[in-house]
Amino acid sequence: MNMKSQKFRKSAQLFGAIFGVLLISLPAISQAVAQESTPKVDQGEAPSGASSSTLNPNPSIFSEPPYNRSQAPVAPRPIPRDQTQQPSPGAVFTDQPRLLQPQQTPSATIALANGTVNITLVNDTAATVTFQVIGDTAPRSLQGKSNVILQGLKAPVTVTFEREDRGQLIVTPQASSEPGSLEVTFNEATNAAQGRNALRIERNGSVFLN
Repeated sequence: MNMKSQKFRKSAQLFGAIFGVLLISLPAISQAVAQESTPKVDQGEAPSGASSSTLNPNPSIFSEPPYNRSQAPVAPRPIPRDQTQQPSPGAVFTDQPRLLQPQQTPSATIALANGTVNITLVNDTAATVTFQVIGDTAPRSLQGKSNVILQGLKAPVTVTFEREDRGQLIVTPQASSEPGSLEVTFNEATNAAQGRNALRIERNGSVFLN
């Protein structure tokens, strides 16, 4: 009996020790199983039914396009004055006044008589000169070493002339002593740059050659 009692007592003690170890490790095993069974939640996401206190109030995805359109507009930065667009150097503006061409200097000036002028043409060349008062006379011929007077021409008036041999003419206008009179002399020109073929008298008495 003593031997059986001792074996039973040892078996009971061994069973109690094993049962005690199981009781101690059971909470840790339950906690580990619970953690493994709980789904992981990424930042910016929350499972349905979760409390609003656990949600991220400002997830980063809403600060990226196209979700950032609802954000408050950003005021444009002012452009410094030195960075404003400047007109290109070759730009042309129609509102700018057009530059005036330099005026030609009159070859002579006469005092008109009641707005009219008498012109004496003197041909000192050996060639015949053809002349015409534009809008007043037909073309006429002036023989070499001769002259003609054109009277009562109303200013402004234009007279054209040309040598029949196609040579060049040097034209010299000079005011006469008589009021409203102009003397025009023709001479031969050896240089084409010296040649002239028209004379115009303006209302103010200015005489121009062309």
